[in-house]
Amino acid sequence: MKQTAYKHYLLIVLLVTQTSNYTDGVSLGLLLQSIKDDLRLADTQLGLLTGIAFALFYSVMGIPIARWADRGNRVKILALSTALWSVMVALCGTAVNFVHLLLIRVGVAVGEAGCTPPAHSLIPDYFARSERPRAVAIYMLAGPLSTIVGYSLAGWLNEFYGWRVTFFVLGLPGLALAALVWLTLREPRCSGANVGRVAQMTSGGGPVPVAHARASSQSSVREVCTTLGSNRTFRYLLLSFCVMFFFSTGMSQWQPAFLIRSFGLKTGEIGIWLALIYGVGGIVGTYAGGTLAVRLAASNESLQLKGMAVALGIFCLASTAEFLAPHAYAAFAAMIVGAVGGAAMSGPLFATIQTLVPERMRAMAIALIYFFANLIGTGLGPLAVGAMSDALRPLWSDESLRYALLMLCPGYLLGTWFLWRASRSVGEDLQAARNHVSAAARIRSADSAPI
Repeated sequence: MKQTAYKHYLLIVLLVTQTSNYTDGVSLGLLLQSIKDDLRLADTQLGLLTGIAFALFYSVMGIPIARWADRGNRVKILALSTALWSVMVALCGTAVNFVHLLLIRVGVAVGEAGCTPPAHSLIPDYFARSERPRAVAIYMLAGPLSTIVGYSLAGWLNEFYGWRVTFFVLGLPGLALAALVWLTLREPRCSGANVGRVAQMTSGGGPVPVAHARASSQSSVREVCTTLGSNRTFRYLLLSFCVMFFFSTGMSQWQPAFLIRSFGLKTGEIGIWLALIYGVGGIVGTYAGGTLAVRLAASNESLQLKGMAVALGIFCLASTAEFLAPHAYAAFAAMIVGAVGGAAMSGPLFATIQTLVPERMRAMAIALIYFFANLIGTGLGPLAVGAMSDALRPLWSDESLRYALLMLCPGYLLGTWFLWRASRSVGEDLQAARNHVSAAARIRSADSAPI
């Protein structure tokens, strides 16, 4: 009974921690216009702050932290990372110029890179195979929840107290959260009682001892890259994910600034609207996407990928309609369609990736996906929008941002094409993966047979 209660407590703490992690990025987009006016920055500089300066360190640090999390004390890694990014977010409010803020944002990136790998590694230690999909889905609700918290809180704080106070309020409570993680969560690897505990379940339902599970997960980065690189479907999904990150991150970071410049809205009003649209819409879309995939295309990844391709195409049209909107409410209506459709893809997409990847490589595979997606998407997306906005400013003044965002919308169709290609190859690659597992099982059975 105590173990059941504790694992649910662990999941709640991980959810709150991840929500805090995401809230910073959500809030930053809402504060860009205020930072620009106060520090007299160009859009290209703002794109650098929210893009490559953050993503480079976040992506690069994610790999060694993921490797560390596979071997070390994940609770301490998570607590230290939470403390680091919380202090750095608060320090953003002290920035006096572009370089100062840039260096602080690098510190935020290093801290936030230490959240996701340890959390994803801890969940399977406490939730059996049959429970994990639901547990991971609850953990992924951090995305829409952070949207609700970030947009609503940061919007009104910025409007009444300014962006500097907003960063202090967003950052400092994270120190209490770091202490909560450190003092109340347990690392199973440090408990002798857990040495023989089942960590994972094989496809046939039998237990895999912890020692075997860990040993099988210690593939080298080179081996992981070679294996994944030879999988056509994984390559297509990686490319699609990077494309989606590039355009969606670039647009989402600049969305509040677009609403301010084109429609004259205040940050408090924008915060409430975006919290409702992306928070509630994200929750609905995430749940609906997973439910529809199970009910209409269970064990049919090809059909799921085709559905994702159609959803991304609709998302492309919704984004185009948003930036062509003549008034704010038309833009909000288009955002609702895009928010639900975009969130619906996340569950089936990651489920397909996890099915494709050998069990011993799943943690590193996720880290590598986020490495490239953040480096290419988060790193270059906001910067591209900012640079295009500056280039178009002599022609369209404050409306230059609208047209810069509009010019990027057709790029989503490239992601749609990659998803469709993946739907054509996934059946063959999944069969190859099953054959690989069967061959490995036969080898282990032969090795363990008495002589």
